[in-house]
Amino acid sequence: MEYNHILIRFGELALKGKNRSFFEKQLLQNMKFTLKGLSNLTFKRTYGRIVIELNGENHEPVMEKLSNIFGIHSFSLALKVENDVDEMKKAALGILKEQQAAEGIKTFKITSKRAYKPFPIDSQQLNQMIGGYVLSQSEDISVDVHNPDLDIRVEVRETATYLTFGQYPGAGGLPVGTGGKVLLMLSGGIDSPVAGYLTMKRGARIEAVHFHSPPYTNERALQKVKDLAQTLTKYGSSIRLHLVPFTEIQQYLHKEAPSNYQMTLMRRMMLRISERIARERDILAIASGESLGQVASQTLHSMNTINEVTNLPIIRPLITMDKLEVIDIAKKIDTFETSILPFEDCCTIFLPSDSKTRPKREHANKFEKYLEVDKYVNDAVERTESVQITSVSKAEKDMEDLF
Repeated sequence: MEYNHILIRFGELALKGKNRSFFEKQLLQNMKFTLKGLSNLTFKRTYGRIVIELNGENHEPVMEKLSNIFGIHSFSLALKVENDVDEMKKAALGILKEQQAAEGIKTFKITSKRAYKPFPIDSQQLNQMIGGYVLSQSEDISVDVHNPDLDIRVEVRETATYLTFGQYPGAGGLPVGTGGKVLLMLSGGIDSPVAGYLTMKRGARIEAVHFHSPPYTNERALQKVKDLAQTLTKYGSSIRLHLVPFTEIQQYLHKEAPSNYQMTLMRRMMLRISERIARERDILAIASGESLGQVASQTLHSMNTINEVTNLPIIRPLITMDKLEVIDIAKKIDTFETSILPFEDCCTIFLPSDSKTRPKREHANKFEKYLEVDKYVNDAVERTESVQITSVSKAEKDMEDLF
């Protein structure tokens, strides 16, 4: 049988009430964006569902891409028929015969949903009518309503009925673009790409900022970060990456600041620069890959002292996770192998051995009175370069310009 449609189901979007249409429209836009290379596809948004008509396209690459789109709860290959009970019966029987031959199933059930209420037959009656017909036309098969080998789902919608069996899991979460913009502090490590992924899962569109320190960090380290950003594009959209030259600031702090506060002061400088970039780009929050207690700059005392320099919200999706949990997610989203490449980022340069794990705000402020903070922040921001990280180059850039 020809399953020429894919039925998309929502999860959390169904709870959005009056704002539901906004979330569904953004999801549809994201789907078209992700699937734009497959030109034969057509899309239809109906209440509570999005239907893709394949029009001859191979379903496998479509479904592979759909599995990464936030906002989708599940999806299924679907057989479309008219809103006619006889057509539904024939289609259900065809699905069962096909699966019986391929999988050797012994039990089945019919699960009907009458989303189009003017249809004159209710769901329970449809279950009985379609199930009874299928049973009467089949051999070596029985009905099991609790744990069937095959669950044939029948959805009656306004313009057509869709029959499906089996579900593929979606990425869940909310559609990227429904939650504002967040600036991700992206290093070359394991944690920050995972933080970016989880931030996008809650509907945020991300840009990224990376601090690099040539010649102490090389082009391979920079390419590693670009590759990580590119991997994240498959979960949202293209990503604008802001590359901040950080060598002069690190050299200056290494020379002028107490060694045990250099890490704290460096992180405060990073946050000041990130805030400047965020405000220039109408970005509402900053995200980082910090996890509580992991390193010296990630204790509560350090976070409290470092956060003092910005009023923007700091989102830390990994704050309660241990490293093994983060690694599991990194492997799942295909960033782990890139993250462990042995190219140093700027945070490992000039790293003192006596960093304070309980730095105090008053001490950091006292040291900064003797430092040319504004001069170095302004210089770094002015020399920042921005690149557009895309998965499909020109076409994706054109789409990103809309935002």
